[in-house]
Amino acid sequence: MMPKRFDYIVVGGGSAGCVVASRLVAEHGARVLLVEAGPSRTSRILAMPAGYMKFLARETYLTMHRVIPQPQLGGRAPIVPQAKVLGGGSAVNAMVYIRGQAADYDGWDEALGGAGWSYKDLLPYFIRQEGNDHLGDPYHGVSGPLKVSHLGQHSAMSRAFVQAMQARGVPYTADFNGAQQNGVGFMQHTINWAKRRRCSAVDAFLGTVLSNPKLTIETDTTVTRIHLENGRATGVELQGRAGVRTAFADAEVILAAGTYMSPKLLMLSGIGPSDELSRHRIGIEVDLPGVGQNLQDHHEVPIVAATSGAFGYFGQDRGMAMIRNGLQYMLFKSGAVTTTGVEACAFIDPDGGERPTIQLYCVPTVYLDRDVSGVEPSHGLTLNPCLLRPKARGSVRLASADPNTLPQVDPQFFGNPDDLRLTIAGLRYAREILATSPVHEMVQTEIFPRPEIASDEELAAHCRKTVKTNYHPVGTCRIGRADDPHAVVTSDLAVRGIMGLRVVDASIMPTIPSGNTNAPVLAIADKAVDIIMGNTRMVDAPRDALTIGVSSQLHQVHLP
Repeated sequence: MMPKRFDYIVVGGGSAGCVVASRLVAEHGARVLLVEAGPSRTSRILAMPAGYMKFLARETYLTMHRVIPQPQLGGRAPIVPQAKVLGGGSAVNAMVYIRGQAADYDGWDEALGGAGWSYKDLLPYFIRQEGNDHLGDPYHGVSGPLKVSHLGQHSAMSRAFVQAMQARGVPYTADFNGAQQNGVGFMQHTINWAKRRRCSAVDAFLGTVLSNPKLTIETDTTVTRIHLENGRATGVELQGRAGVRTAFADAEVILAAGTYMSPKLLMLSGIGPSDELSRHRIGIEVDLPGVGQNLQDHHEVPIVAATSGAFGYFGQDRGMAMIRNGLQYMLFKSGAVTTTGVEACAFIDPDGGERPTIQLYCVPTVYLDRDVSGVEPSHGLTLNPCLLRPKARGSVRLASADPNTLPQVDPQFFGNPDDLRLTIAGLRYAREILATSPVHEMVQTEIFPRPEIASDEELAAHCRKTVKTNYHPVGTCRIGRADDPHAVVTSDLAVRGIMGLRVVDASIMPTIPSGNTNAPVLAIADKAVDIIMGNTRMVDAPRDALTIGVSSQLHQVHLP
């Protein structure tokens, strides 16, 4: 029988929840309940670097949120998945490890009036979490629990892409998480190099406390409401295999349910915009107009070319090729299974500025989203310009007061005209790469949208028909100053107007980082524990941005 009282209840067993629960139990001896709506483990296939591709279109470990029809996309309603499994996105994603740009975090801190959220404040958390297989000081950790490495294989097309970008004057960078992000190179991934397998947040953080009696994990269980008494969060209502129950938190309730579900749970509990709560006849505990607002997500549009040979990974996941690759992986930990298939990218600004605005992915096959038709999978190359800092702002609203109903997601892709303009510039840049050696010699012809689609109007139509999420939603419970009426949490991640309640996931980001978001989420959650425990000096203040150090007194968490 599950105990009813805990020190902390962590809602959401994804990347943030795993970090927070692990440290509260291991370092502070807290009694913690970790609640996850999905199952406790994934298929063993997902541990293989290439395995995630088998599950991209399945609902096994994903909640498929369908956005409301987007007028600016001609009524399209793309699907925006969210992980639903212990480990969250870190257990099902493409494992790319990108921290973003220093200016991203410095912008947060400036808006907060210098509250400790700058790049220099967060860098120590990135460093101490990381166990990088080949990079060290001053930007990387080598002994942390989160294993980071390059992939076990790079395709001929990925290498050609890196060379072609350099031929166009883009500098090569060996480290997108180092002194500067701009340039072209091969991405780092959260892969354990020694084992050639995924290193999820469960592997890196939660695994060390799974047998600790102070930790209780409830999977396949949904939190339907936060229990509030006299302006304080005192527990949560649970719905799962054991029926409907209430669990109580003597210290705090901590939301780590993600950008779609954390604001939903706040609103179901009476914390949110008064008009939205009244619309669903939910009693108003705190009128917070910012809950569910400020939604941002990276999104991308493809340029696809047919190639003259097998320079990538088409067909490697079926038939005899699949059997051969599987045997090679099991016997030698090498071959196509050791790659995610997305090996190289470039950070550029098509407008010519120094700060990158586009992450240009090189995908060495034909890769399109599920609602895009007209191009058959084949040997090919897909270049995806991904907008790093979209200006449009979307929202998450309640579809009903029923906690089992998914929220209404409105991402507003291309809701700002500059987002569309910059994406078109990224497509034109991608076409230049197709015409540059050595990629040019490997490409037969552009097949989507076709070379004759050349005007801004025609490319805009292509963008509206094909734009897809890059799976990085943030911002719906954003951090802000105490006097900011649209802030949901203050700089200590506490929900405004309610005691004993914090949010620690990607929803607190005021603006989206310039790159994949899993690494920033892990660092935010790590910092959150120090804030929660009143130990903001646990990580040494950096001496400067380039010679960052980690306190020798830190308690490091290592997998056995």
